[in-house]
Amino acid sequence: MNGLHGIIFSYEKEPGLRELVEHRMPASIPFGGRYRVVDFMLSNMENAGITDVGVVLDGNYQSLLDHLGNGKTWDMSRKYGGLKLLPPFATGVRHQNEEFRGKLEALASVRSYLDEIRQDYVVLADSDLIVNLPLAEVFEAHIASGADITCVCTPNFRETENATFVVLDADGRVSKTLISPRQPEGYHCLEIYILSKELLLRLVDKCAAEEKVSFRRDVISGMCGELNIRGYVWNGIAAQIRTLKEYYDRSMDMIDPKINRELSTQERPIHAKEDDETPTYLSPESKVVNSLIADGCIIEGTVENSVLFPGVRVARGATVKNSILFKHSCVEENAKVSYVIADKYVRVNKDATLAGTESYPVAVIKYSEV
Repeated sequence: MNGLHGIIFSYEKEPGLRELVEHRMPASIPFGGRYRVVDFMLSNMENAGITDVGVVLDGNYQSLLDHLGNGKTWDMSRKYGGLKLLPPFATGVRHQNEEFRGKLEALASVRSYLDEIRQDYVVLADSDLIVNLPLAEVFEAHIASGADITCVCTPNFRETENATFVVLDADGRVSKTLISPRQPEGYHCLEIYILSKELLLRLVDKCAAEEKVSFRRDVISGMCGELNIRGYVWNGIAAQIRTLKEYYDRSMDMIDPKINRELSTQERPIHAKEDDETPTYLSPESKVVNSLIADGCIIEGTVENSVLFPGVRVARGATVKNSILFKHSCVEENAKVSYVIADKYVRVNKDATLAGTESYPVAVIKYSEV
């Protein structure tokens, strides 16, 4: 889609994700046995025919750099355009906390990049959203409606903390915006916006001059009366990964074949960086029930209601239930693991027991030995 350019924000820190973001940004958290969270939004853009995408960075982004590489996985490795990684505070101007305070400040920091965008329209999106969205249809609806800004929203969202809600009138125009409301009203905004490059540049310059930094507060809410802002209602699956509990629940959802198929359809596949792993080995004594198992695993024990990433080993006599084990983690002989999120290269020693609860799963930091 030559008329649309993508910008993904991967700078936000999420303290609610705790141990999972000790060594990485939220965008690069493994998800669903084979993906990283950012794979979903990148694939949404790829499936819509978008060839040029800028990823705004901040914080601990080395893991994300390693994952994205040159963008080849999403067909964005190109001599001109393609995937561009945008370093934080490219203008050299930082404020006291040395962290972005909002999308407008992040965009002002890469103002020269915005000038070089070749397309007439831009889609802005967060990197922590699990969704398979027909962006091409959203763009067509934006053009047809004559809107200044189209925001994607949904009636099906479950999390409300730090969320934006929009109320739409009979014509689909945003009439009211609520930010982190105690009583949600209307539709949950997914923080996906489409607008023209010309308007985006005007908004960035205007808000920078007035020390305004938040797109949702200073534009979607603050300019609701003067701009034609419309909603595109998405009725499919959508989830943001903002807390450890949200991550656990949405990961468990992926075990459901119906949800798994909806999030990676044949028409709009979600692409992930390939792992050169051997096939998974299940010993005759093993037992695997209702689980999502990636390639390269060695399972000699019992796995129930769990998600295993490539290279996981569950030794003889070991039991893994209701858990998520990242790449190359190991549960040794006769160990018992339940309601656990084990990061990469975690080792649960022989005969050990590690257990959380459904409402409070235990997260184990990368390279730990328990």
